[in-house]
Amino acid sequence: MSEKLVKSRYSDEDLEEFRVLINEKLEKAKSQMDFYLQQLSDQADNPDSKVKGLDDGLSTAESERVTAMAGRQKKHIQHLENALIRIDNKAFGICRETGKLISKERLRAVPHATLSIEAKQGR
Repeated sequence: MSEKLVKSRYSDEDLEEFRVLINEKLEKAKSQMDFYLQQLSDQADNPDSKVKGLDDGLSTAESERVTAMAGRQKKHIQHLENALIRIDNKAFGICRETGKLISKERLRAVPHATLSIEAKQGR
């Protein structure tokens, strides 16, 4: 019975490998988020520091673009943090639709994935 359990989830060694990968990605994502927030803060603190020749419409569009990028980054960070929780719960790498293991190759590329390629294509 324990042999079947081992095959239904990744080993502790595999989970640790993914934890390291996710923590690296999380560090980069948080750094990028800090950059976006700093840009927004600079724009708010120094409204006169607009690029010469940039009118208010373009400045607003740039601010909206940075805000959207920060929002996407925040969502990405949340997905990575949720993946760490799944590692702690030993549920990481299990497809939420099929219950099968997601391939290591997919998880290395998208470590916060919750669907296998098979389930993703079926959508």
